[in-house]
Amino acid sequence: MAEIKNTRTFMRIVHRYLGYFMAGIMTVYAVSGVLLVYRDTDVLKKEKNYEKVFEKNLDEKALGKEIKIKGFEVEKTENGILYFKGGTYNSATGEAKYVKKELPYVLDKMTKLHKAPSKEKLGGLNTLFGISLFFFVVSSFWMFNPKSKAFKRGMIFTGIGLVVSIILLLI
Repeated sequence: MAEIKNTRTFMRIVHRYLGYFMAGIMTVYAVSGVLLVYRDTDVLKKEKNYEKVFEKNLDEKALGKEIKIKGFEVEKTENGILYFKGGTYNSATGEAKYVKKELPYVLDKMTKLHKAPSKEKLGGLNTLFGISLFFFVVSSFWMFNPKSKAFKRGMIFTGIGLVVSIILLLI
């Protein structure tokens, strides 16, 4: 490993090895991030049939929580059977038959990693990832000599990126 002479050398070395370490994690986050952009569509989703027995006489709200379908809505009720998009629920027996569109197992796990809150076991990984990305942002300013043409162009691109992201946040 190179000898650490100053802050610039330290930042470059840590940036390099942390980058190698985080490459796999960043790949997973990149793929799951793209998938999450299209979560309101059926991109890569496959239909899966379910037959489950829930409590009897569930109301619409409770049934929606059990089935976990976004935008759940009962379309009609007839003879104790609730009809909804993709399925039915018999309130007398508690039996539900329905179809859900879901991502394949590995892709579903990847998106759950991306969305993991602090209470879950993967929340710490999300925090590490966020801190690492912030370090990459800060350490990138030590990659080039501040008097160099590359650094000056980099600052222009940084400014443009900041302005574009603020504009997109506000519209």
